[in-house]
Amino acid sequence: QEQLVESGGGLVQPGGSLRLSCAASGITTDRYAIGWFRQAPGKEREGVSCSSASDGSTYYLDSVKGRFTISRENANNTVFLQMNSLKPEDTAVYYCAAVPWSCPFSETDPWGIYGYGMDYWGKGTLVTVFS
Repeated sequence: QEQLVESGGGLVQPGGSLRLSCAASGITTDRYAIGWFRQAPGKEREGVSCSSASDGSTYYLDSVKGRFTISRENANNTVFLQMNSLKPEDTAVYYCAAVPWSCPFSETDPWGIYGYGMDYWGKGTLVTVFS
């Protein structure tokens, strides 16, 4: 069965770093777009990054550009989100999600930015940025 499992969340001070991992099973990440989404209490879920398998393109939410980096280890069916210079407003539950080939959102077409179009979801990992 298709599964995504996130790990790497935790408590970190502002300015610190975390690396989140998304381990996939039942799918091969080299054929799937993998997105990272986050949801803070009382706020909408939002896509923070996405990596397309079709052309290798990536997307980053404006507020995380220059701080977050999405990367792949397709041989291990794993996708990472390196988060640097973390801010309190980054506090949220972070989810990874997958859909074949291409991310359903981009800077030019944000249709899936709130999570629509993704087929498979992990259960999330909590990131808390607090001093």
